[in-house]
Amino acid sequence: MSVVKPCIDDLLEKTDHNRFLLASLASKRACDINSMLRGQHNRVLSGADTISMAMDEIVDGDISYDEARYEKALGHKVAEA
Repeated sequence: MSVVKPCIDDLLEKTDHNRFLLASLASKRACDINSMLRGQHNRVLSGADTISMAMDEIVDGDISYDEARYEKALGHKVAEA
């Protein structure tokens, strides 16, 4: 499986070109979407998988991350603005 839409370069721009962060955001959001849809079997969109939905939300800017919190969680020193 490969990501065609949205373009991987556009997705990486949203996560400071960090592939690990992109994968983490997309998988977390896909799990959230799965949880929301679990009780709505009749309303599930046909043909749209949750990873694609999550990637679309990331590239559209609907899903983002807190850079300082992310760096702190990794144990990196956060540069002060």
